[in-house]
Amino acid sequence: MTEQTRQPDTLRETVSLRPQDLFSLRGKTAVVTGASGFLGRTMAEALLSAEARVVALARSARLEAIAEEWRVRYGRDCVATHQCALDVPGAFDEAINSIVSNEPRIDVLVNNAHQLDVASGFTSEAGSLERMDFSQWSRHLDGGLWWAAHLAQGLGEQLKQARGSVVNVASMYGLVAPSPNLYSGTDMGTPPGYVVAKAAMLSLTRYIASYWGKYGVRANALVPGPFTNVGGDTENSVEGNDPFLDRLRERTVLGRLGRPEDLAGALIFLASDASSYVTGHALVVDGGWTII
Repeated sequence: MTEQTRQPDTLRETVSLRPQDLFSLRGKTAVVTGASGFLGRTMAEALLSAEARVVALARSARLEAIAEEWRVRYGRDCVATHQCALDVPGAFDEAINSIVSNEPRIDVLVNNAHQLDVASGFTSEAGSLERMDFSQWSRHLDGGLWWAAHLAQGLGEQLKQARGSVVNVASMYGLVAPSPNLYSGTDMGTPPGYVVAKAAMLSLTRYIASYWGKYGVRANALVPGPFTNVGGDTENSVEGNDPFLDRLRERTVLGRLGRPEDLAGALIFLASDASSYVTGHALVVDGGWTII
């Protein structure tokens, strides 16, 4: 077990106040799940741009092609990949064991993966509160909670040794409920399992922060608002001319949808020394969705 060590109380003795140092991840390794997805791909590249080495996990076969683009841009040794389905226990555990064996240190863990498709109740009447079955509930609780908890367990010792940072990706719907009027007359919908799982992710974040703070580990949640995959090729994507998008825009105080790069600064802040005294916090990036 990693021993608890007393941390110095004076910031100036240990951390440079230059922005280029505070927000730098040089020499650090970050594990990112869902790294080939709509948000995860940009999150991984944001960490790379801050000079982190990234260990990228994703189920999609496109992961390696994306990683090769990163290697060209940031260096051959900047990325390690693990293509695996996290809902297959053996594959998930194999990936964790491989990371533990091959990575000398883990400084940052970004729990981003979540199953967003028809099978989990999205864009389907079967995903309503009245109809959602046990299988769909389980997909959300596994993907939205167990995957994050299990990865934290598996990499916990490395995170403690590095006095690392855990960033759990939640959702505005972990804070507020979806409005039924938003989806009226559309085939869109947010399943209750997703909302419950994202609220649980916030609780998990506070729990990790509370219990691992004595090891210098910080845990925070990144809480995106309406970041819609416009024109993508997933089951949860929305066409660019869909009137539903106007409803989302009008619901934010900034009058627009979130772009994946809007999360980059918040993520680097939580991963880096810039947030060295921030833990147990939910950093909301929602264009003002949850304030009105």
